[in-house]
Amino acid sequence: MTSIGDRQAARRLLRSSLHGRARDVLRWACWSAVEAVPAFLTGRLVAWAVDRGFLRGHTVTGLEYLGLLAVSVLVGTWGTRQSYQRLASIIEPFRDQLVSLAVRGALRRSAIPSAEAETAAVARLTQQVEIVREVYASSLMYTQEFLITSVGALVGLLTLIPGAFVLVLGPLLLGLIVFLSALGRMAIVQRSSILADERLSESASSVCGGLRDVAACGGESVAGRTIDERIAEQADATIHLARFQAFRSLALALGGWLPIVLILVRAPWLAHHGASTGAILGALVYVMQGVLPALQTFVGTIGDGGLWLLVTLQRIVQATEIPGSAARRPGAVPASDAGVRLADVTFSFGREADPVIERLGLVVPPGDHLAIVGPSGVGKSTLANLISGILEPDEGEVRYSRQLVSELDPEALARYRVLIPQEAYLFSGTARENLLYLNESGTDLDLDLAVEQLGARALLDRLGGYEARVKASELSAGERQLLTLVRASLASAPLVILDEATCHLDPAAEARVEEAFARRDGTLIVVAHRISSALRARHILVLDGHEALLGTHAELLERSELYRDLVGHWQANGDGELPPHPARRRPAPPPLCT
Repeated sequence: MTSIGDRQAARRLLRSSLHGRARDVLRWACWSAVEAVPAFLTGRLVAWAVDRGFLRGHTVTGLEYLGLLAVSVLVGTWGTRQSYQRLASIIEPFRDQLVSLAVRGALRRSAIPSAEAETAAVARLTQQVEIVREVYASSLMYTQEFLITSVGALVGLLTLIPGAFVLVLGPLLLGLIVFLSALGRMAIVQRSSILADERLSESASSVCGGLRDVAACGGESVAGRTIDERIAEQADATIHLARFQAFRSLALALGGWLPIVLILVRAPWLAHHGASTGAILGALVYVMQGVLPALQTFVGTIGDGGLWLLVTLQRIVQATEIPGSAARRPGAVPASDAGVRLADVTFSFGREADPVIERLGLVVPPGDHLAIVGPSGVGKSTLANLISGILEPDEGEVRYSRQLVSELDPEALARYRVLIPQEAYLFSGTARENLLYLNESGTDLDLDLAVEQLGARALLDRLGGYEARVKASELSAGERQLLTLVRASLASAPLVILDEATCHLDPAAEARVEEAFARRDGTLIVVAHRISSALRARHILVLDGHEALLGTHAELLERSELYRDLVGHWQANGDGELPPHPARRRPAPPPLCT
C-alpha cells in the first residue's frame, strides 16, 4: 500500500470509530456545550464586574459578578467531567478495533512460510495500540476544548466589543494556517521516528535472542555496532522532529500572543469608539484565559500526540496488509474448484529424517468424499496438513483445481478450505461468536440449520443459547469437537478436511456429522478414526509408510493386505482406534494413486 493509501486508510479508521455511535457523540456534544459556558461568560462577567462594580465604587457588586464567574466555572467543570465519561464510550471500542487489527496483521504474516518473524508486532500490539488509544483520547478532548473555548470566547468577544473581534480572529486563523501547513512534513518525520523505534526493537530482539551464538562466534563487536547504528538512527529522527517545534512556537505567537498586543495597541481606538475600560479588560481576558490556553494546548497536543496518532495508525494499517497479496486474493470459491491434486509430493521433518510422505500423487475430484486410513503415526495428519496448506512439501506441489496452494495467502487459503484438527479450539466469547468465526455474515437461520444437521441443539440449549458465554474448560472433548464442527459447516470454503475431528464423539454422533458434511456442496476429506468413516466415503486412501493405495472399500479389501488387517482390527475391537504404525521400512517405488 502506498503512503497516500496508508493515510487514507488511517483516516477511514478514525472516522469508523464514530460510526454507529451517534447517540454517544450527541451526548458528548451536549456536555461539551455545557463545558463552553465559562468560555462564553468569562470576559463579559469581568467587564461587568469592573464597569458596574469596582470602577463605580460598588465593591460588593463587582464581587457578585466574580461570584457568578466562579459558578460558571463550576458548571463548566461539571460539563467537562460528564464529557470525559461520554468520551470513554468512543475510545474503548476503538482500542479493541486496533487490537484486532494488530493481531490479525501479525497472524497473517506469521502464517506465511516465507515471511520473517515479526518481533515488531509486539511493539504494535503493546506500545503502538496504547499510544493510539491515549493520544486519540487526548486529541479528541483537546480539539474539542479548543473549539468550544475559542468559539465561546469569540462569540462572547463579538457581543461584548465587536471592534476587538477582528483583532483576535485574524491572527488566530493565521496561526492555525501556519501550524496546519507544517503538519504534513512533521508527520513524515514522525513516521521515520516510529520506524526507527521498530527497527531498534527488532535488532535488540534478534541480538538478545542469539547471545550465545554471538558470544560463541566472537561477534560481540558486530552486534554492538548494529545496535549502536539503530540507536543513532532513532536519535537522529527524534532530533529532526524536534526542529519542527519552531512552527509550533510561531503558530502560538501569531494566534495567541499577537491578539493581546493588538488589543493593547488599539485600546485608545477601541475606547474612542465606545469601548469601556471593563470591556477592553474583558477582551484581554477572553484571549488570555480562553483563546491563548486553548490554542497552546491544541498545538501541543496535535503537534505531538496528533502526529503519533496519524502515523502510528498508518503503521498499524500497513502492517495488516501482506505485500503482494492483493493481486492473488480471490472472491468466493465455487464448489467446482474444490478438487485437490498432489503431484510427486515428498515431505520429511528435517533433512536427515526419513520422508513421512514420499513422491505421492493424488487426485481428489470436486465433490468427492475421501477417507484417509492407516496405522497410527503413519503420516495421515501430515498429509492433511499438506493438503490444507499448513505444511509445504519438500518436493512436488499441491493444487486446488488449477491454483497452486503455496501461492495463496492465508486469507485466500481460508476461502478454499477449512481444516478441523483433533484438538478442538474454542476461544473466550459467546457461542455465536465461536460458531460464526469463519462466517461473520451468517444469520440465525444459518446457525439453526447447521446446529440441527450436526445434532448440537441439546448442547446449545444446555449452554444457554447463542449468546451464552463459552468456557472451554467446562466442556468435554466431544462437546468442544461438536462446536468446532458446527463452525466448520458454517464456513463458505468448499473443501472440508476433518483430521480425526470426530474422535471424541460416539459412533452415532460421528455418523450424523460426516453425513451432514457429505451432503454439503463441496469436497470432504476425512482422516478416519473408525472403519465406519471409511465405509461412508466414496474413496479410501490407505497409507502404510512406504505405499499408498486408492480405491473403494471393496477394491481395497481385494488389493490391500494392510486394509484387510485394519478392517479386521477395527471389527475385533468394536470399531475402535487404529493400531500403531510399525517401524518404517526402506522406501519403496512411488505410489500410484492418480
